[in-house]
Amino acid sequence: MSESVFEPRIVAFLCNWCTYTGADLAGTSRLQYPPNVRIIRLMCSGAVDVSYVLKPLLEGADGVLIGGCHPGDCHYQEGNYKARRRIAILEESLKGMGLDERRVRLRWISASEGALFAETIRRFTDDLRQLGPNPVRTLWTM
Repeated sequence: MSESVFEPRIVAFLCNWCTYTGADLAGTSRLQYPPNVRIIRLMCSGAVDVSYVLKPLLEGADGVLIGGCHPGDCHYQEGNYKARRRIAILEESLKGMGLDERRVRLRWISASEGALFAETIRRFTDDLRQLGPNPVRTLWTM
């Protein structure tokens, strides 16, 4: 009798100019990271609306990653600052909904930081394994 191991499901919203290109670099450099992530490419992390983050969580995703350009390097001037403000507010809302705010992660990863992207996915996956399945996921599977 084998017990199935929990593997977290991660949805990642990545900035086209930096983090998505860093993810591409990780792939072309053949850097290893868990296949738990599904990437959604956006032009800017500032385009990530709170509803974009809540929807996957409410549908059972275990974590959401938002990746953008480093502060001061945004191709759209202040998009990453807007993303940072939105995520700070979202974290408070998640607590009110009974979801752990550690299920949402915001990271600045440039186009040349493929290794950082791979490490971010590894760490986030490990952290989500420690947290366990999204409680909403459990409700949907009952």
